Amino acid sequence: MMTNLFSVFDPTTKIFNLNLNWSSTILGLLILPYTFWFLPTRMNILWTLMIMILHKEFKILMEPKGHPGSSVFFVTLFSLIMFNNFLGLFPYIFTSTSHMILTLTLALPLWLSFMLYGWINHTQHMFAHLIPQGTPPILMPFMVCIETISNMIRPGTLAIRLAANMIAGHLLLTLLGSTGPSMNSALVCTLMIGQILLLILEVAVAIIQSYVFAILSTLYSSEVN
Repeated sequence: MMTNLFSVFDPTTKIFNLNLNWSSTILGLLILPYTFWFLPTRMNILWTLMIMILHKEFKILMEPKGHPGSSVFFVTLFSLIMFNNFLGLFPYIFTSTSHMILTLTLALPLWLSFMLYGWINHTQHMFAHLIPQGTPPILMPFMVCIETISNMIRPGTLAIRLAANMIAGHLLLTLLGSTGPSMNSALVCTLMIGQILLLILEVAVAIIQSYVFAILSTLYSSEVN
């Protein structure tokens, strides 16, 4: 029984005092190795094509000063987030990306590593980045404050954007689904159609939000070089 509206997102499934809901994050790893024993299927070809497109796009964003192989890291980040977003669309599977504990764990170390690398190796460039080109002298102190605050809130915006978008759709699906038993047959059919359309929208959101997280991380990394 739900104690409140958000209790459906709480990790409460326990065996021997262990939270099992978070195991959904690595659940799919159990089936991935088996795909290497078969000939490439259409799904594998489509996935490889998508990965190569992302690799080229990330490589363009990080050039010409990006480190070789850095795009592989961001493609892996995109795959991890999208995989967990899709897992949350299945019934009775915990959506780990709807919790700040996971999204902030991904965003904060990324931002911190970018900042440390930039300030240690490119200190002059980082200072110059605080004042956009063409800023009037009288506005320079204000621009430094604004740019500093915008840099400081980046991990929070990354984490909140992903968690909020994932939890919003699931919450709407839960709210609409809970009204089904009190409706007549005609309204139930309308509700089912609406739920299917919302589920399709959630599939698009799962892909878009993982892409946004990865592309913003790539842009943040390109600013420190």
